[in-house]
Amino acid sequence: MNDVRVLLIDDEAGYTDALAKRLGRRGVSVMTAGGGAQALEIMASSPFDVVLLDIKMAGMDGIKTLSAIKRRHPEVEVVMLTAHANTDIVISSLAMGAFDYLLKPADLEELVRKIEDAAMRKRSNSK
Repeated sequence: MNDVRVLLIDDEAGYTDALAKRLGRRGVSVMTAGGGAQALEIMASSPFDVVLLDIKMAGMDGIKTLSAIKRRHPEVEVVMLTAHANTDIVISSLAMGAFDYLLKPADLEELVRKIEDAAMRKRSNSK
């Protein structure tokens, strides 16, 4: 998975740092962003295969960020992360083009599988 580039977007710095380190030990190349606006700036100059996106964030929330990502980078697959299983928000994000969602804290093995699946879909859609 060394060739899969992931952007982790969450406003909880402790969570993003810990998850980025855990994913890094699994061979995932991870960058982090503390919010939607910062993520869009990073994505303007760096390509990513998969975005892990928290739904509940201060400022630009996950739904607005998802919308902007899909508008500017439709080829990027987005996995939504949420600590609150709100069915309406999850359905809305999937309808907007999110690849899937996971409840936080996500099981690391399951998260790695989602990243792999999302990266495979991106590559197959890019051909």
